[in-house]
Amino acid sequence: MTDERTARFEARREQLALMSDDQLKDRFWQMCDAAMAPIVELARTHTSPSIERSVLLRMGIDSISCHGVVDRIQEAGLLGKGAGHVVLRLAEKSGTDVRAAAAAILEQHEVLQGLF
Repeated sequence: MTDERTARFEARREQLALMSDDQLKDRFWQMCDAAMAPIVELARTHTSPSIERSVLLRMGIDSISCHGVVDRIQEAGLLGKGAGHVVLRLAEKSGTDVRAAAAAILEQHEVLQGLF
């Protein structure tokens, strides 16, 4: 079994040695996507508003705002993406911090449209 494992390693090593840096980077991200896909699917299908509020609390958003933000995200059909992910994506898009992004979600109904 050790010889078989070594042979498989050497074969993979030879294939990788033939790749350019860009090809190696592409391969890396493909493997990352493949490794994360089951975890992302699990998170998408096994979340709840209380879990998402907990995530937002740990991101530094106050408790009262968390309830409203999660409700808005759920109404927009984005809860499966994760409330923290939605808030972070909005913060990056708007160039603000997560607290300002959460406030924007509460104040502006249209801010979540087209975010993903």
